[in-house]
Amino acid sequence: MTEKQTWSQRFESALHPAIARFNASISFDIELIEYDITGSQAHAKMLAHTGIISHAEGEALFTGLEQVRQEYRQGQFQPGIDAEDVHFAVEKRLTEIVGDVGKKLHTARSRNDQVGTDTRLYLRDQIQQIRQLLRDFQTVLVDIAEKNVETLIPGYTHLQRAQPLSLAHHLLAYFQMAQRDWERLEDVYSRVNISPLGCGALAGTTFPIDRQYTAKLLDFDHVYANSLDGVSDRDFAIEFLCAASIIMVHLSRLSEEVILWASEEFRFVTLKDSCATGSSIMPQKKNPDVPELVRGKTGRVFGHLQAMLVIMKGLPLAYNKDLQEDKEGIFDSVNTVKACLEAMTILLQEGLEFRYQRLATAVTEDFANATDVADYLAARGVPFREAYNIVGKVVKTSIAAGKLLKDLQLEEWQQIHPAFAADIYEAISPRQVVAARNSYGGTGFVQVRQAIINARTQLGVS
Repeated sequence: MTEKQTWSQRFESALHPAIARFNASISFDIELIEYDITGSQAHAKMLAHTGIISHAEGEALFTGLEQVRQEYRQGQFQPGIDAEDVHFAVEKRLTEIVGDVGKKLHTARSRNDQVGTDTRLYLRDQIQQIRQLLRDFQTVLVDIAEKNVETLIPGYTHLQRAQPLSLAHHLLAYFQMAQRDWERLEDVYSRVNISPLGCGALAGTTFPIDRQYTAKLLDFDHVYANSLDGVSDRDFAIEFLCAASIIMVHLSRLSEEVILWASEEFRFVTLKDSCATGSSIMPQKKNPDVPELVRGKTGRVFGHLQAMLVIMKGLPLAYNKDLQEDKEGIFDSVNTVKACLEAMTILLQEGLEFRYQRLATAVTEDFANATDVADYLAARGVPFREAYNIVGKVVKTSIAAGKLLKDLQLEEWQQIHPAFAADIYEAISPRQVVAARNSYGGTGFVQVRQAIINARTQLGVS
């Protein structure tokens, strides 16, 4: 049997070894150790501030906790399975350092409000790191866009050629997605940044604690107004996992496009050796591993969101051991999102080369300018729906004849409708097709240049 744990005299024996292993969380919640120490230091200060313990005892606890932190950083403190969780591990080592005064640290506190505090401190820090990675990702998108305002790329709907676009406009669509991600995380942060410390196990405490004092020490904006809610709430975790899932959706969509663009069928980009691998059997291949892995890892984050929802859906108030299962999903989602953002940023910055000649050719080899022919007629008084039907017939006969619209002679255009004149060729040239879409938010070069200015302004906002 294992050593008896820090329970009350209600228990006569220790846990069965297999149950002890099953019950323990130290293997993964060690991730929270520095946040646990920071929260405990604030709690110790509050105990001294309110007179629950003496100032000398408060200082001893604070200093001892800092020693635990340094020992951990230096690899001298590495708690094992006997510690059960990070909270007991820290408290046990603290007591070894400062003596019996260490046993006073847990006064007016439960592991329930303690772990809630630790998790929020951790997630608060990670959200800010992810937001910075989003900014790095956005910056690269804007840098590439700025160089490619007048580079054209086929635009698609239903994965069918639709209308040509400015490549910059296409990339800036992902900038806007990432901007929403950045803003969404800021909103999530506001609900992460609420302190449960002082809620106790579920009902508060009889000690004269000052919850606002610890909240201020830990830079929390507010404290939970209901102790039951404070220890059992994981809405903030669900919201974070939802925001993380949406980030992964955006990265996965871009990944899919890069995979398509790098294929022999599209040939819009070439993968550089620094961000691609080869085949173990086919020497000619260069595989888009980075976007494929991002696309694959997206499912992990989705799974953690689903798991968190399932964990919470049937829990009665207040704390239940089920909530131990929140951490691994949160930790893995944080690590996955950070790794994917970093990898995609590197891929864009130094792993891709756009094949400009291929792009230039691609926008001339289809009927993506058909809408502009209809717009041409509509601008000359032909009702748009009538113009739409006329152009549909033209496309049909052109395909049968093996021609593109640019190949039609002026006489053929005028046989179709007398409103056509020699300027039809300029109107349907890919560059003019793009430039003409000058409505706000459109792909026209004037609009795209302004969008880049606006994006730079957004990047300057902290």
